[in-house]
Amino acid sequence: MTDLSRNAPLRVLGELKTEKFTLDTSAAQHPYKGSPMIIDQTGDTLNVVAYVGATVVAADDVFVGTAMEEKEVALGDAETTEIICAVGPTIMGFKSTVFDNADLGKTVYMSDSGTLSETAADNPQIGKLHYVADGYAFVELSAPQICAGA
Repeated sequence: MTDLSRNAPLRVLGELKTEKFTLDTSAAQHPYKGSPMIIDQTGDTLNVVAYVGATVVAADDVFVGTAMEEKEVALGDAETTEIICAVGPTIMGFKSTVFDNADLGKTVYMSDSGTLSETAADNPQIGKLHYVADGYAFVELSAPQICAGA
């Protein structure tokens, strides 16, 4: 699969819980709605970056939530741009064919910014599979979550 190049279609089951985080500007980034957002401990340990498939997630990196809006920052911008993210215990629906209801309760990772996965490897852990319906996998977000399984 490939990283998001536009806002993802998302659904919320139940109540949406959000928090604001400041975007890291040590590199340009363009998170889309649906992008997993992390604190990459090898870079800026205070501000967030959008996770993409090329990112190697370490066991001490932190998944903070799923972007609920599109933002863009350039290299060197003032670190004042905030992004709203869905956080736990929100149950977020992602378009996916990876899981079915036989997988309920499994730990869910993202292998790039647009694809759910069962594989820890160097991927961020985002939560537990709650329900699958109408082409959406509903994941109970565990954000913030240290990516210990990465």
